[in-house]
Amino acid sequence: MLLIGFVVYFWVTPKEGVSANEIAAANVARMEAKVAGGSSSSKSKSKHTESPFMKKFKETQEKQFRYMTIILMILGVGFLGYSFIKPRLDSER
Repeated sequence: MLLIGFVVYFWVTPKEGVSANEIAAANVARMEAKVAGGSSSSKSKSKHTESPFMKKFKETQEKQFRYMTIILMILGVGFLGYSFIKPRLDSER
């Protein structure tokens, strides 16, 4: 179970590159710039700055995923350990 937990963690962990979350973050930044009155055309290549909301959202999402993975690994090890306990029948007393 521990091995399966690690495999799932590394399988689901995003690789380097553009993920769906980064695309969505860019869309949100573009909408925020439009509302603020700035332009987000492809001609003006300025340094990309994330909003504080998106930074906090990404940090929270990473923490939740990390904690969920750790909890699932502990539960898996617990169930594996429980499977080695012999059942105690009432007739054997």
